[in-house]
Amino acid sequence: MARLAFITGASSGIGQALAWRFHQAGYQLALVARRTDEIEAWAKSRGIDPKSYRIYSADVAVFDSILAAGAACLAQQGVPDVVVANAGISIGMVTTVREDLDVMARTFAINNIGLAATFHPFIDAMTRRGSGALVGIASVAGIRGLPGHGAYCASKAGVISYCESLRGELRSCGVKVVTLSPGYIDTPLTRKNRYAMPFLMRAEDFADTAFKAIEAGVSYRVIPWQMGVVAKLLRVLPDRLFDRLLAGRPRKHRQPPV
Repeated sequence: MARLAFITGASSGIGQALAWRFHQAGYQLALVARRTDEIEAWAKSRGIDPKSYRIYSADVAVFDSILAAGAACLAQQGVPDVVVANAGISIGMVTTVREDLDVMARTFAINNIGLAATFHPFIDAMTRRGSGALVGIASVAGIRGLPGHGAYCASKAGVISYCESLRGELRSCGVKVVTLSPGYIDTPLTRKNRYAMPFLMRAEDFADTAFKAIEAGVSYRVIPWQMGVVAKLLRVLPDRLFDRLLAGRPRKHRQPPV
């Protein structure tokens, strides 16, 4: 029987690349996004057999929505072997702007609580079965805070710590928790950035490396490895030098006023 991968944020970018990689490995797919028509169009363009996937509409910022998608997957396809909590947003913020506090709240709702809500429906079933992998997509931006990126950096630092906590909780149950921290990956999200992106990686190459890490059951991996080296160096850099290094660096775009 084919294994099953449940992937959020599957309508574009990393999520879509991971969906294709899991499909290539013979997995059945449970694909989740708000823009379900885009997943359908992509699957048809790739010639994926409709019998090998199901699409679930959900907004991870609305917790009952993603919980319902998880319940539907359990009912229609069974217990996944891999759950990838990939859906996320990245928007610049300035704490002095009142509207940006709402941006921060939404970022945490999607990137953190939405991630936990993605895992929630499957943990008991995976524990009873004694196997499975819960994969949290973090970021190297979660390793050290960047000016103008407060919401995103804090949320991804939260993903890293949350997944570490969950890994400790489930270590005796046979359920693995894998944290993946991408560097700069070429996706529609990063193409809007207005600063240099060292070691920029194609989404397909990221997906291949990520798939191998998940299959190997690693606990934590920075992809590409070069960004892991950079992240470690930045982590030990004294604050004074770190602040000077980032002085004048272009910041992430803020959300325009509605």
